[in-house]
Amino acid sequence: MASIADPERLHRLLAASHSERLNPCVEASDWELALQREFDIRCIEHRFVEAERKEVVVAAANVPRDPTKFVRWFESLEQTGPGQHDPLFRWLAEEASYEQMCWFLSQEVAGEAGFEDLVALTQVKLPERAKLELARNYWDEMGQGNAEGMHGPMLARLARVLELRDSSETVWESLALGNLMVALAIDRHYAYQSIGALGVIELTAPGRARLVNAGLKRLGISGTIRQYFALHATLDVRHSAAWNAEVLEPIVQQTPEAARCIAEGALLRLRAGARCFERYRRELWSSRAKSRIPAQRVSA
Repeated sequence: MASIADPERLHRLLAASHSERLNPCVEASDWELALQREFDIRCIEHRFVEAERKEVVVAAANVPRDPTKFVRWFESLEQTGPGQHDPLFRWLAEEASYEQMCWFLSQEVAGEAGFEDLVALTQVKLPERAKLELARNYWDEMGQGNAEGMHGPMLARLARVLELRDSSETVWESLALGNLMVALAIDRHYAYQSIGALGVIELTAPGRARLVNAGLKRLGISGTIRQYFALHATLDVRHSAAWNAEVLEPIVQQTPEAARCIAEGALLRLRAGARCFERYRRELWSSRAKSRIPAQRVSA
């Protein structure tokens, strides 16, 4: 069985387990054996999350418990949080070749845990006001009932048209990001951490999405194909403001001790992202791929 000392093996194991646990199936064969295996893997998953929490516990311990001050602290993460304004994204916008952009996108797709599903899992038994905002957020992610507007399929369409590579080439840091988000959303003792992690995505994603969209446009990718990034460059600004006002502030008002947990989740997500960005830079900036823009791929 994998351990946190072997991150490559650990995160491939967890990613496979999450796929098995979350995807619907018709029936469970040998369910007792499967349940025992799941128990073993979830123990490993718990140790992984707790090891990550140790890295942020000090920073999260002293966050304000006053709701207004806490939201102000949370919003400051857009400028001061780990991985923010990483030079990778300006480089993607201005210099990355077609192959380099596709490699980056393949990592992003592999690490995507499904924001709408994470929101749905996180909202269980939350207070009314927070639950309503998560419902509005979920509805936007679902295209407000329009299949063409669903965010997940937009990303899948981009991956299909650009013929992004499969997960066998995914770096473990990308898998770790997705594994962390799923672990926080599934386990109710991490519910507040999941709220913080999801909220900080909404807070910090627009700037990165804008630069990725600019890079795709520079490379000749059509607006239809880059719709996912173009949308998130603007929509998440509104989502973030609503999340802070309707989820974070009332939860901290009602349960001040939750501030620490929400802060942990935000810092966990930012650290995981920063770890990805560092690995991506190492891989991409050492590559010598030449720019290539096949017309049949970018015009779909």
